[in-house]
Amino acid sequence: MARIDVVMPQMGESIAEGTLSRWLKKVGDTVKRDEPMFEISTDKVDAEIPAPTAGTIAEIIVKEGETVAVQTIVARIETSAGVPAEVAAAPVAAAPAAPARPPAMAASSASAAPSSAPPAVASTNGAAANGASANGNGASADNTFEGRLRSKSSPLVRKMAAEHGVDISGMHGSGIAGRVTKRDLLEHLASGPTAQPPRGTAPSMHAPGGVQQSHGPLPEPWPGDRVEPMSKMRALISDHMVASRRTSAHVTSFFEIDFTRVARMRAAKRKEFEAATGEKLSYMPFIIKATVDAIKQYPIMNASVAGTNVIYRKPINIAIAVALDWGLIVPVIKHADDLSLTGLTRSLNDLASRARSKRLSPDEVQEGTFTITNPGVFGSLMGTPIINQPQVAIMGVGAIEKRPKVITGADGEDTIAIRTCAYFSISFDHRVIDGAVADEFLAQVKRNIETFPENGVV
Repeated sequence: MARIDVVMPQMGESIAEGTLSRWLKKVGDTVKRDEPMFEISTDKVDAEIPAPTAGTIAEIIVKEGETVAVQTIVARIETSAGVPAEVAAAPVAAAPAAPARPPAMAASSASAAPSSAPPAVASTNGAAANGASANGNGASADNTFEGRLRSKSSPLVRKMAAEHGVDISGMHGSGIAGRVTKRDLLEHLASGPTAQPPRGTAPSMHAPGGVQQSHGPLPEPWPGDRVEPMSKMRALISDHMVASRRTSAHVTSFFEIDFTRVARMRAAKRKEFEAATGEKLSYMPFIIKATVDAIKQYPIMNASVAGTNVIYRKPINIAIAVALDWGLIVPVIKHADDLSLTGLTRSLNDLASRARSKRLSPDEVQEGTFTITNPGVFGSLMGTPIINQPQVAIMGVGAIEKRPKVITGADGEDTIAIRTCAYFSISFDHRVIDGAVADEFLAQVKRNIETFPENGVV
């Protein structure tokens, strides 16, 4: 018999810790190799973690809700295979072995505020923050495991520190190995005067105009109320939505789009398409294709704001908001401008399926350049979605349904006809996008859908 260590995996290069959100097995249960064993939640993605080997759960070390460093042993599996622990753990990304956790660490880290913006409509774009240094001035002399962990774990904290001129290298935070968390930095900023951001640095989504704590008294529970802490994902979404509203000058426009042509094409070619591709054909790939083609004509819709500069993104990476039973996540179709309707369908169906089964990797919820959200699947007619930072626009799709419409015939006579229609909304950042441009963009999306070529389906 041999005991195999099961460790907290590193779900991405910049991830230094994870929260063990739920055990799927208990002590004494048998597991097969690659069978889901527990769920984790990081600042990028929720995921199920498979067993590294077959055997019996001999010991559970990390409890649900605890946040621990990557490579921390969370459980042990007893197996008769005699496979050494280091071999079984090999699929996990290599990282230095975690030191023993102080007794109070689990409590402090579990209660620490989320330290990075989220993927869904939480931000999934960490690229802007990844280049920030650990201490705001580029110094990173501490090469110990604790030092690397502190400097590597949260691009968000590093970016916030750089923007406020705060040197976090000497701070001892409440996170793993003294890591400075977002809450630590916010408390530091709120405790007294802070250094001014470097010249030319504008307020960002992370620290819009100076980070503000909630004002006013917190509500108290009444007798009979149930109080539950926010999940890590919910807290991240909360932070990101508030930050986005404070950052971008939100304006929303609405258009009604006639889907009758697309609906007829889809009905006529659905069976042929599904037989040829093995994929179910929904309306969303048509919408994505029409949107990508419109972005090519209006590249400002695919941009980001960096201080007083505008970054026009070359790739068109379409982020699609996916509703989950436990929150919201925004996987990204990379280089959507290179994909046909079939390719978009395959990518969309694959990402949505793996999002719901917690099998997305961190890179699949990052680097989106334009977001589409579809509340219409729940019957909503229209909405005013919040921009997914650091993007500058988000498009909302309302319910696609049949409506009576006035149609003008070739002879100029008006008649009432049944048409398949939907309301689209575009929320845009008025700092860099004028209303006329946003409306022209959505008008182009409308034209692309209403004149979608029949040869573009199969």
